[in-house]
Formats: sequence, C-alpha cells, structure tokens
Amino acid sequence: MASPARGSRGRGRPTSALLTRDRITDSAIALVSRHDYRHLTMSALAEELGVSTSALYNHVSSKREVLILIQERLNAQIDCTGFGIHPWDRALRTWAHSYRDCFIRHTALIPTVAVLPVADSPETLRMYEQVAQGLHEAGVGDADVVDIIVGVEALVFGAAYDASTPTDIFDPGNRTDIAPTFTRLASARPRSSRAAADRAFGTALDTLIAGLHVRLGREKDDE
Repeated sequence: MASPARGSRGRGRPTSALLTRDRITDSAIALVSRHDYRHLTMSALAEELGVSTSALYNHVSSKREVLILIQERLNAQIDCTGFGIHPWDRALRTWAHSYRDCFIRHTALIPTVAVLPVADSPETLRMYEQVAQGLHEAGVGDADVVDIIVGVEALVFGAAYDASTPTDIFDPGNRTDIAPTFTRLASARPRSSRAAADRAFGTALDTLIAGLHVRLGREKDDE
C-alpha cells in the first residue's frame, strides 16, 4: 500500500493548524445555542471542533477567552451608528431594536455575555462609547448616562427572552377567578407570541424614551 505523500494529511481529525478564532467562535456559539451555556466547556468545544483539547488550547487560553470572542462577535452586530448622526431618541431606538434582534437570535448566550467585564472586549467598549457620547451630547447628566445604558440592556435582554415564550404563557387555565382582569386583558393581546413580544417591547421602549424627554426638559428648565 502506498504511503501518503510527504506533507499530506491523512484522514481523521483536522489538525490544530486548521483552527481559527473565527471557527472557534462559530462552534462555541453553535454549542451554546444547541444546548445551553452550561454545556460550554473546553472539552465539549474541542469535541465540537473535532480536535483535541490540547490543540484548542494552542489557540485560546481559557473558557473566558472563548466567551470574550463570543461577546465580540455579537456586539459587533449591534447597530449603534445612529448616535452623532440622528437625534438621540431615534438613535437610541435603533440601537435598542438592533440589540434585541441580535439576542433574539442568540438568547441562550445572554447568561454568559450579559455578565462579562468589558475590559477585554473592544467591540463592547466601542459600542458603549458611541451610546454614551450620544446621550451625553443630548444633555443627559453624567450621573445618568451609564444607568440609562444598563436600563436599556435590562429591557433588551428581558425582551429577547419574551420573544421566544409560548403563546399560552398567560393562559390561567381553570384559575381565571384569581385574576379576571389580567386574564381578560391578556387575551386581547396579538395571538402571535412574537407579535405580542414586539408590541410589548415597543411600548416599554417608547415609555422609557418619553420619560427621558420629560427628564431632559426638566433639567433644561432648571438651568
């Protein structure tokens, strides 16, 4: 039997040379999306990639580095370009909708990405900088800018989960007597769970932005 030509690779597992950080990120996202964030371990990721764990460690130093790669990938998809171009309320609305859309596609990643420090994530820092500059230039007080960003993120992550809830989540079954008003009003919502989630998110975001308008107006009056 002829031996493989020098320099050629036989069949079997890909060698670690075929690994790239993009491929590692793709596989990590796929692994979490298919199961949940608790299944993301270095050994499970190596198996997903078809390589040894030691080969994986040649490209990323730890699970934390993998999580940062995921954070970078997702936050790079979020549109915050409207700040500095459009009025702050339009830019904030675009950013929030884009943020939610991203995490509707990757809801399983919220528990990991939402709690990562920003120090090693340039894309996250760039996003926050654009939003912070836009709010600051709109007249939002220094003490409130980051709180508003955190508040929008809390709304976004909750709304991303809401978009995947079952259609009968508010069905009280045979306990209508406990909450008759809520049951009647919940039954009037759109039948599509996604349409209901979109409406709820839009209402909450509009309310937040309207409140910010009032607050900014009061602060200007006090100057």
